Amino acid sequence: MTYRYSLDLQMFAGEKTEKATPKKRQDARKKGQVAKSQEVPGALILLGSFMCLMAFGGYIKDRLVSLFSDVFYHRLTMEVTQENVMIMLGDYAVQILLLLAPVFLVVVVIGIVANYGQIGFLLTGEPLKMKLNKLNPIQGFKKIFSMHALVEFLKSVLKLSIIGYLVYSTIWGAKKYIASLGLIPVEQAFQFTSQLTMNMGLKIAAALLVLAAMDYMYQRYEHEKNLKMSKQDIKDEYKKMEGDPLIKGKIRERQRRMAIQRMMQEVPKADVIITNPTHFAVALKYDGSQMEAPQVVAKGQDFVALRIKEIAKEHGVVTIENKPLARALFQRTEIGDTIPGDLFQAVAEVLAYVYKLQGKAK
Repeated sequence: MTYRYSLDLQMFAGEKTEKATPKKRQDARKKGQVAKSQEVPGALILLGSFMCLMAFGGYIKDRLVSLFSDVFYHRLTMEVTQENVMIMLGDYAVQILLLLAPVFLVVVVIGIVANYGQIGFLLTGEPLKMKLNKLNPIQGFKKIFSMHALVEFLKSVLKLSIIGYLVYSTIWGAKKYIASLGLIPVEQAFQFTSQLTMNMGLKIAAALLVLAAMDYMYQRYEHEKNLKMSKQDIKDEYKKMEGDPLIKGKIRERQRRMAIQRMMQEVPKADVIITNPTHFAVALKYDGSQMEAPQVVAKGQDFVALRIKEIAKEHGVVTIENKPLARALFQRTEIGDTIPGDLFQAVAEVLAYVYKLQGKAK
């Protein structure tokens, strides 16, 4: 029964139920793992392109007419030489660039803004690195028949269905005008065709934009789901960042023991040990030629205080019992500090007494 309970706890600890930590999100971002929908830039670029055609339609028309007029009015009678042909191709290249410049600029700007709006500035080559596990056929089959692949397939079917329906409905609604195109002037036919194309393109772009928004929300959900961590993952991450608490505790304990050992080595050099008598012990040293005031070289409480007194006794250091002074020195000073000014008188009296005893002994 106990084994089964322990096993259940281990399984529960391994479940990814916790939100990702900031470090996990940062590491994933460095690897290029971000919540991003490819549909958003595509839909925005399509919508922006058609809106650009609406705004710059007159400009594009004038450039296009000028280009074809030049062909029929000037180039048919041109002397065909290598130099003339190169000049003509250069001129046409410039004219075509000017013709496409508005659409090209709009597409580039929208593409950059759409990607930056989703993931911010991100430049990483991690996804381009060669990884041998990508060549694993078993993993490849798993990806083909995964939930992600199914969602992408359904998304593609939905896109094709929406586009097909909008194209069919738009053309079917204008079937009477399409049937009479042969009876109207060419300019009117072009005008009608362009309007029909613009209408159909804007409808498709708007529908794909709605689908892109839904896909972006799904990608965020999927990204958050993939980043989720188990309680054990969080503990392991904390250990890596902060170090194993057990090891850190052992290090601190070892440092404390070494500090106490160094402190105990200073006790034989002290002039006097002031005690509580059982709870506190403070060792003072004073050298008039090097110190402006007496200095605390060791202090301790309970067991450490007892050890200080034992070492002092072994080395013949005088121990004086003064409860108020011992407590004040212990609470207000650290090892290496000089005594506070308001305690000078009390400490001076103690040292005078000690020196008197030492003088008698001598």
